[in-house]
Amino acid sequence: MVRVDRLRKEYGDLVAVEEISFEAEPGKIFGLLGPNGAGKSTIIGCMSGLLQPTAGVVHILNHDVVREPLAAKRQLGVVPQELALYDDLSATENLNFWGGAYGLRGGSLKQRVGELLELIGLQDRAKEPVKKYSGGMKRRLNFACGIVHQPKVLLLDEPTVGVDPQSRVRLLDLVREQASTGTCVLYTTHYREEAEALCDRLAIVDHGKLIASGSLAELKAILGERDLLRLSGRFPDGEITVALHALEGLEVVQAEEELLTLAMRDASEMLPEVFSVLERAGATIRETTVTRPSLETLFIKLTGKELRE
Repeated sequence: MVRVDRLRKEYGDLVAVEEISFEAEPGKIFGLLGPNGAGKSTIIGCMSGLLQPTAGVVHILNHDVVREPLAAKRQLGVVPQELALYDDLSATENLNFWGGAYGLRGGSLKQRVGELLELIGLQDRAKEPVKKYSGGMKRRLNFACGIVHQPKVLLLDEPTVGVDPQSRVRLLDLVREQASTGTCVLYTTHYREEAEALCDRLAIVDHGKLIASGSLAELKAILGERDLLRLSGRFPDGEITVALHALEGLEVVQAEEELLTLAMRDASEMLPEVFSVLERAGATIRETTVTRPSLETLFIKLTGKELRE
């Protein structure tokens, strides 16, 4: 349903998206996971036609977004990170406006609006101005406006940012419901937990580059079921890496003067041996953290840093 081929977006000397390619299928949730500033929103902007790619092609149901914008956009629903709502209008009026923009009229529009108000739990507040709504209510309405025309491809850009836990759970359920009907869902997030719980396939992006992609199982396999051991303290340059090579099955992921990151199996059991080697090499250890294999540990292994806000 969606094919992105060698997408590139430049702003002067800044390369916001660099040669990214992926495909997404109907009835599946494809995630773009990365920190703020990674290029996720730029990718969504190019896919939706809001931004002109510098190079590359985006196809939505075989329609080129640049060459056939109207045909491509008819199949798209977009839920932007910034709320696309009119505060002085009610939920019903907002849904009527966006439904009308996609050509819905009369009884079919009225029926669809009623269905969505029930779906997002706003029937009892449907006639109130949006400016009286809580943040979670606005997010749910923002989601409903993006699916009012029942799109075949749904682009979701950080739809749960700033919402309370209950609203987050409801929004994630709504996303799953859309995929269950056969909709192809593109979901961007910087929350590892969301990506792991929600997505069938993932592309991990940072600084505009795709650094890994696949199913959750395929991505975790890159780690080889190894734990990450992160140590803070003082680590003499050069001597530490040489000393650690004596330990079988250990990989030095990151070695800095005050931070050391290692990948290994059963890290907790190996701690005494690791500490002994480091102390003989002149290291001082202040803090130790062991993390089981996850998307977070994969991101650290591939980039040397944590997923950042």
